[in-house]
Amino acid sequence: MNIAVLPGDGIGKEVTAEAVKALKAVSGNAQPYALHEAAIGGAGYELSHMYVDAAAMALMRNPKQFDVMVCGNVFGDILSDAAAMLTGSIGMLPSASLGYDKKGLYEPVHGTAPDIAGKNIANPLASILSAAMMLRHSFAMEEGAVRIEQAVRSVLREGYRTVDIFQPGMRRTGTEEMGDAVAKAIRHSG
Repeated sequence: MNIAVLPGDGIGKEVTAEAVKALKAVSGNAQPYALHEAAIGGAGYELSHMYVDAAAMALMRNPKQFDVMVCGNVFGDILSDAAAMLTGSIGMLPSASLGYDKKGLYEPVHGTAPDIAGKNIANPLASILSAAMMLRHSFAMEEGAVRIEQAVRSVLREGYRTVDIFQPGMRRTGTEEMGDAVAKAIRHSG
């Protein structure tokens, strides 16, 4: 696992402790780690420190090099919005802010999108996939998370597309129709 730690956004000298906390949160590994880089490296993790501008460039160039990026809220928000465009739309990415005890806040990367509220044009997939993350990380309900993720993939394979990801030859849908299609796919998967 490669962990990129971005200093300068409220992390400062506490960076390795934050990395260890993040590792525990995302990996579910409760094994205590010594709070220094040698312990993280000794556990099979590669730790790198980056400034946010370099991290943004590296993320755009080769996003698969990162498993976890540990940073404060401001840098995390900026990088998650930038990374969303790797998928083609900010409406596709779920996100989680995880605590130390597996509790978390799950929401789409785009937040609430008040500018398009009530217009039936928002892509609900990030919200739906955030629920899958919640099942997996906070409730240890892997089967439910997988069913949701498979349903989303199925609906996309069938050609359903909201306006933000629409391409010619696909089926243009609104928020409600996309959500209903995913719910139907979930019901038929189990």
